[in-house]
Amino acid sequence: MRRTTFHRASLATATLLLLAGCGSQSGGDGKGSGAVSPSPTASSPGTSASASPSASGSPGGCTPLTSELTAADSGRTYCLAADGTFRITLTGTEQRPWKKIAEAGDTSALKPMNYGIMLRGGDAGAAYQAVAVGTVTLTSTRPLCAEPTAPGQVSCKGIQEWHVTVKVG
Repeated sequence: MRRTTFHRASLATATLLLLAGCGSQSGGDGKGSGAVSPSPTASSPGTSASASPSASGSPGGCTPLTSELTAADSGRTYCLAADGTFRITLTGTEQRPWKKIAEAGDTSALKPMNYGIMLRGGDAGAAYQAVAVGTVTLTSTRPLCAEPTAPGQVSCKGIQEWHVTVKVG
């Protein structure tokens, strides 16, 4: 019978490979919510879509709201100073249109403003100014699948949800 010797180099290599594999799998959007990822949108410079949310240094664990929200900002909580303004732009398609943005909560905290640009079919947009202290939830939805255009095509009843919470203070 032949005796096998386990070498330190083999042990080190196996350990490195094991450690390299830990945490490398992606579970979707990283939130563990099982939600559908928002559709990609083009972000202009200075939008909050490229900023990562951080609770540190923000009152109440929210991210300071700078100028514009997009579909990529869904599920986040933002802080807005009194008299601050922001825009929402949700880019959809005619086959998968976003519904009008709805407000819930302390709706008197935000005053709707003129959005200022024309929207394409399927897009949703709004602009707001903070006028009072309060918390407002903004929401919209759109179908996950386009409606079938001919008999026998596959359809689905799925809905993509978008929501953000804005704390005015």
